[in-house]
Amino acid sequence: MSRAETGAVALDRRTSASIRRRRIGSASRHLLLLTFTLLSLLPIYFMVVSALKTKSEFTGNQMGLPLQPSLASLTEALAGGDLYRWLLNSFLITTASVLVSTALAALAAYPLSLMRWPSGRFVLGLLIALLVVPPIVLIIPLFQMVVDVNQLNTYHSVIIIYTGIMLPFSTFLLCSFFATISRPLLEAARLDGAGSWRIFWEIVLPLSGPALVTVVIVQALWVWNEVLIAVIFLQGQSLRTLMVGLTLFNSRYRLDVPVVMAGMLWATLPMLALYLLG
Repeated sequence: MSRAETGAVALDRRTSASIRRRRIGSASRHLLLLTFTLLSLLPIYFMVVSALKTKSEFTGNQMGLPLQPSLASLTEALAGGDLYRWLLNSFLITTASVLVSTALAALAAYPLSLMRWPSGRFVLGLLIALLVVPPIVLIIPLFQMVVDVNQLNTYHSVIIIYTGIMLPFSTFLLCSFFATISRPLLEAARLDGAGSWRIFWEIVLPLSGPALVTVVIVQALWVWNEVLIAVIFLQGQSLRTLMVGLTLFNSRYRLDVPVVMAGMLWATLPMLALYLLG
């Protein structure tokens, strides 16, 4: 065998070994990711299969699939009527908070990112600084303010608090997206006589659909799952949100796990539908 042929064989062997190592490394990474995915889906699996079991079947078969799937637990979870009220409260608060916060964030992000405002960079830096403030440190001053104006146990006080907490993140995200919009396009619209409001309404917002949907979904998920503020500022029985009500639901049906899991499943479905729609 000539030297050239020997070199070619050695190169082929090295190439084959390199391909084999890459395949092994890729398979290992995918196996690790698959393992973490299955672990993260395990609570969802437990919730769904438990909600489709009767109490007696759950006692004898906790982790397995239901042998005879039943909707009795799902029906019983809604039978008391409280779950309907909690769902309605959460829906009203989430919808109002997200709409107000998104509208204000879009109106604020437009001048901060696309208009020559001298104080824009300072305000944007202040919003970024507010992102690191945990909401829990604001609870006491907010509670004192709400009590002083006699607005405890009202929907609009919680909506205003949620809107204020979400506004820095929403504005920052929309600012980042608005800044990518073509400036020559905006200048062309101005040369054609379009004012700032028309440019915002007919050009910026239509081009920002993905960013707006992202903001809406992220905010809705946070408000829907939030518990601390809802517990403190909505203390009336008829004002409880769904996540707060589920803590009482768990106490009421502590010995009937399928009914508790059915309540959790009802609470998950609206946000799952919103996420898939988005």
